[in-house]
Amino acid sequence: MSETALDPGPVRDLLAPSPRVTEPAAPTRARHAAPVYLPPAAIRRSRLALFGGVAAAVYLVDLATKIAIVAFLTEDDPVEIGGTGVSLRLIRNPGAAFGVGVDVTAVFTVITVCVVGAVLTSSRRLGSRPWALTLGLLLGGALGNLTDRLARSPGFLSGHVVDFVEIPGWPIFNVADLSICVAGGLMVALACRNVPLDGRRCRRY
Repeated sequence: MSETALDPGPVRDLLAPSPRVTEPAAPTRARHAAPVYLPPAAIRRSRLALFGGVAAAVYLVDLATKIAIVAFLTEDDPVEIGGTGVSLRLIRNPGAAFGVGVDVTAVFTVITVCVVGAVLTSSRRLGSRPWALTLGLLLGGALGNLTDRLARSPGFLSGHVVDFVEIPGWPIFNVADLSICVAGGLMVALACRNVPLDGRRCRRY
């Protein structure tokens, strides 16, 4: 028998454990997420001033017009604004804007509170002038109708909103309703144009 036949080397190689294949290490996850971008302090202060000013203006105009309408009109005595087709007609609306949802007044109150909270939270990152204007309109309108829900009859959280602007073919509305609808349209337009809230890609604003 030859030496080659007696050589245990090939058998030893077959029985030896195969070398361990080292798998590539999984990428390590960053310990901390990237910080949220905030506009420079000066820009943020400017946008917050616009946001707050618009919200305050809408709220005060809405409040003043409702007080005047309640003081000078009765629900069965509309006043037409000469030759315009627009009338001032006092109604007390238990629903949402334009008379929607008259049977769930408290639900709309809670939703309005959530909207106000979301707007105030988002305002901390304001760097865009159009968004400051839009959120100001939304906040002012929401606060205007929320005040009615909280302070007017029949009671807390279920108060009826004062509506008074009547245009042919439209439900009767108020300044707050109009402001909320304009804000909604602007939000859609800004989203379609991809204008970010923080203003990073729209320095011209």
